[in-house]
Amino acid sequence: MTDRNKLAAGFTLEKDYDYYNAWESAEATYNTQEGTLQICGHPVMERWQTEYMRELAKVAASNGGRVLELGFGLGLSSSFIQEFGVTEHVIVEPNIEVFKQLMAFSHHAKSKVIPIMGKWQEVIDLFAPGSFDAILFDASPLSEVELHRRQFMFLECAGKLLKREGVFTYCNVTSWGNLMAEYQDAGELFEKTQMPELNKLGFNNVTYEIIKVVPGEGCKYRYDTLPVPSVKYI
Repeated sequence: MTDRNKLAAGFTLEKDYDYYNAWESAEATYNTQEGTLQICGHPVMERWQTEYMRELAKVAASNGGRVLELGFGLGLSSSFIQEFGVTEHVIVEPNIEVFKQLMAFSHHAKSKVIPIMGKWQEVIDLFAPGSFDAILFDASPLSEVELHRRQFMFLECAGKLLKREGVFTYCNVTSWGNLMAEYQDAGELFEKTQMPELNKLGFNNVTYEIIKVVPGEGCKYRYDTLPVPSVKYI
């Protein structure tokens, strides 16, 4: 059972700040010693998530083929997707400074990488229906509405992008950091906050794995487990 004393509320978006319009040109603050990336004061990715990102990437690369990834961050999951092997890797990143890192990554990747600059809401119509074998969604929340619902908002318009038998996986650590204290463990959280929403959207072939994590010192999130979803499009 999760030790609730280890849990604390996650990052909260400031109500009066326009993240959506500020995000593109905002400074990306890298702390190489601690292995963190922040944008607009928001913790985008931290090195302690490495093994978690490996598991997400494993799901995303499970069909091989063409993979769409939303959010580059520190490039953790992107590197693992390349390691597991895919035919083509499309990566969408909305921050200019992080996009430069993505461009550098694309030059040395084993498999073909197509970097796309923009927010997922702005670029989603660029992709043809049924054109991806898998999607990994890890876009940062840019509004309070998106905080807990962005993965579902994406699926409402992006389910059609997957091929039959395609797989969708996602990370919403920001949301789960806020919600964890309300549930006994990550499994209960997923069953009660994720499954019903996924089912409403017509995704009934949903499984997940719970893995152990060890947050870094000073991390705003205090979990010892996180869910790794696998949503099949059939």
